[in-house]
Amino acid sequence: MVIVNPPVGATVSSVEIPLRREIRVPMRAGRRKLGFQPKCAQERSMGRDKVFPDGWMGFLEERVRKWLRMGEEPVRGGLEPEMAPDHLVVMVHGLVGSAEDWKFAAEQFARRLPHNVIVHLAYFSRNSISHGSECNATLLTFDGVDLMGERLAEEVQSILNRQSGIRKISFVAHSLGGLIARYAIGRLYSPIIKESAHVNGTPSCKDNVLNSGIAGLVPMNFITFASPHLGSGGHNQLPFLCGLPFLERSASEAAHLIVGRTGKHLFLTDSDDGKPPLLIRMAGDDDIKFRSALKSFKRRVAYANANFDHMVGWRTSSIRRQHELPKYHLLVADENYPHIVYVDKGNAQSSCGDPISDLEVHKSDLEEDMIRGLTQLNWERVDVSFQNSKQRYIAHNTIQVKSYWLNSDGADVVSHMIDNFLI
Repeated sequence: MVIVNPPVGATVSSVEIPLRREIRVPMRAGRRKLGFQPKCAQERSMGRDKVFPDGWMGFLEERVRKWLRMGEEPVRGGLEPEMAPDHLVVMVHGLVGSAEDWKFAAEQFARRLPHNVIVHLAYFSRNSISHGSECNATLLTFDGVDLMGERLAEEVQSILNRQSGIRKISFVAHSLGGLIARYAIGRLYSPIIKESAHVNGTPSCKDNVLNSGIAGLVPMNFITFASPHLGSGGHNQLPFLCGLPFLERSASEAAHLIVGRTGKHLFLTDSDDGKPPLLIRMAGDDDIKFRSALKSFKRRVAYANANFDHMVGWRTSSIRRQHELPKYHLLVADENYPHIVYVDKGNAQSSCGDPISDLEVHKSDLEEDMIRGLTQLNWERVDVSFQNSKQRYIAHNTIQVKSYWLNSDGADVVSHMIDNFLI
């Protein structure tokens, strides 16, 4: 877990480190903290402190500044407790990912909304709240959507146990992280419990809400970037297979050999205890109130790559049927966000449609079942295209700005997300 903003009441130092020609760093402690080890006896005999001249130390100082910004210590200091943010934003990475994947977006949140949000980057360790290795986080993404979702739910609950003053919560997730976040909010969901207020023995028209939302917090934004909401088993839902039936059938049968239980969940081949596939259950309200948890958020937003995403298809990431996808001649870039080509605010009345049976599973078309369940809620859909970008062939990572040096063209997508973020 990487904490980007300070816990309430924490005593922290200011982020700003004055630049100077020299800096005094404790030799042993400083080098050990940054991962260095003395290379020779001469270095070990130099004493505890040493004054380093400008030059390579300037580079080291910059690394210290970045470490303070994204490391275990909070980046902002000097805020009074009453001014501390009360909105927790949980950012979730995808398959074979790490907390570093959201570094750019987290920095933008911290820079643009420093007094409004506290950003946490999920690290996914078996020890729940962890500063574990990235390798550990990477391997854990093969354990399945349900186990990862359970860990995320425990992680969020642990954050709330340690930090006071949090009233609101939002989730921002990329790729597989969208499914993990959907599972986690189902585990954290608590239905609205109301108690009628009485005035002089007469029921009041106003109710007192005792408990509601996600982990007792007010759910605000649920945002996904290129997430396979409908799984990866449908036609052309895993685009690098080119829509060839033989390859798609082979991928479905072999996925669990490559990415473990996660592969079974993505291709809907799991049948734990004779139940329908997990993603089918997550489109409704079965034992866990997945759909109710989603409905409790004020906004649900799906950012989707309209083309050049070789990992997640346009339909599955935008929760649409093929004929519902915008025609290419309707995709017009926004001058403020050049890679945002279509925005559909959704229909608020769509959540009022006729209910469907949560356990109704049509084996002939599982994708349709998921669409019918998820579209009972209102979704904002934001279509993205990097067609004219040199980074278009890595669109799956560019939409998230996984690495600024490789995926910088996606910065306007992150900016669009923050500009429309409910705080």
